[in-house]
Amino acid sequence: MATASVAFKSREDHRKQIELEEARKAGLAPAELDEDGKEINPHIPQYMSSAPWYLNAERPSLKHQRKWKSDPNYTKSWYDRGAKIYQADKYRKGACENCGAMTHDVKSCMDRPRKVGAKWTSKHIAPDEKIETFELDYDGKRDRWNGYDASTYSCVIERYEARDEARRKFLKDQQLKKLEEKNNNQSGEAGVSDEDDDEDDLRVDEAKVDESKQMDFAKVEKRVRTTGGGSTGTVRNLRIREDTAKYLLNLDVDSAHYDPKTRSMREDPLPDADPNEKFYGGDNQHRNSGEALEFKQLNIHAWEAFEKGQDVHMQAAPSQAELLYKNFKVIKGKLKSQTKDDILEKYGNAAAEEEIPRELLLGQSEREVEYDRAGRIIKGQEKALPRSKYEEDVYINNHTSVWGSWWKDHQWGYKCCKQMIRNSYCTGAAGIEAAEAATDLMKANIARKEATEEMPTQVEEKRLATWGTDIPDDLVLDEKLLVEALKKEDERKREERDERKRKYNVRWNDEVTAEDMEAYRMKRVLHDDPMKDFLH
Repeated sequence: MATASVAFKSREDHRKQIELEEARKAGLAPAELDEDGKEINPHIPQYMSSAPWYLNAERPSLKHQRKWKSDPNYTKSWYDRGAKIYQADKYRKGACENCGAMTHDVKSCMDRPRKVGAKWTSKHIAPDEKIETFELDYDGKRDRWNGYDASTYSCVIERYEARDEARRKFLKDQQLKKLEEKNNNQSGEAGVSDEDDDEDDLRVDEAKVDESKQMDFAKVEKRVRTTGGGSTGTVRNLRIREDTAKYLLNLDVDSAHYDPKTRSMREDPLPDADPNEKFYGGDNQHRNSGEALEFKQLNIHAWEAFEKGQDVHMQAAPSQAELLYKNFKVIKGKLKSQTKDDILEKYGNAAAEEEIPRELLLGQSEREVEYDRAGRIIKGQEKALPRSKYEEDVYINNHTSVWGSWWKDHQWGYKCCKQMIRNSYCTGAAGIEAAEAATDLMKANIARKEATEEMPTQVEEKRLATWGTDIPDDLVLDEKLLVEALKKEDERKREERDERKRKYNVRWNDEVTAEDMEAYRMKRVLHDDPMKDFLH
């Protein structure tokens, strides 16, 4: 049990805690939950589940067992070999005297020693190397393959292929020489000893033996334990050595999963490949074909029969289960054929070549029915009209027609009263006349309103004076008085900005002339004006 913190408990609390832990281990009580709401395994020992005292854990948790320290500086990237960042045009102070690069000195320079260094010639300045620093963790420092370029392995493959080609050529030359010597010295070399043959076989590369000889290499001798004693048996491996292993067909991480313990790969590793060219399509390919599919159906039938009360078990009595499945298939086939015959007998077979009877083809029969002039039947019986499963000719709310018998203005209604509201009470002819009268009255009202409608009278816009009254027609502003009013307005605003220039005795004048109002209007700041910041 994961404890949050160590606290003193009485003997009774300790006993209850032990009983609760035993109940959780037995499955009688629900497991304890941690901070994230996940269940804590009650079988975890206390020395693992108890958090240290310095963590101050308030609730039970297993966070102290997880890796909660992660180094953000850890990286698996490696140096960009051969990368250059900048190439100068002339020599720089502090650069390499030999090549002119700033990233190293003369002692560390890897270029060819020049007769006259770049410090004195200022020509052919070498570019600066890209210098990188990495902070690797414990595993990153000890990773042997960190920074390894996989493309360089092609050189190793080429070297081994060249060696194999040379070996193959050498063996071919040796065989040609032996054949030539055998033809020249047939008398002396007629009987070749068995020892020479053994030596030749040892020289030949094992990997170049043809498949007919190599089939014997796949034999594996295994010790088979029996009751009478041990015996050696030979097991033949059907996969030859040239075949590619199933887990190497597709190296993608997200491809089919390979289980190394059972050596099984259920899915197809190459689902997009041509089925005619691939020789392996996954283990499920064999499970869904041939006798495997029949065996699966036999198991399913045994399970379903057992659930329905049959005393059958596939592992306990396989012969009984197989016999029961055969009987089931026979009975199912008979029932299916009987159902098919019943349907053909009832509805006929349109695909058959049998001729249809004339009375069915033309819709004629020998039945005679006589009618009088009013259309009433005198002799015989009239053919009954087919009826559907729905109720027909059912009228509600005093209607004499059904809903949907009337259509007008994209709406359905009743034909008897021409109402568009469903489940409404039928008003008959009086309702039709009232509806028509209401429609005529509404049209007359609309026409009268359109005839009496007049154009709206245009309201003349009144011009207002600068202080809010109507502008008289004979209003004339004096230019000199307007200039003086503008000067007074500037002085007033200057005093408002700087209170030190305001006089002690202030004279107040209530008389406002037209020039003063015009000056105020010209000098005031409009807050909606986009150019207000450029006025002063």
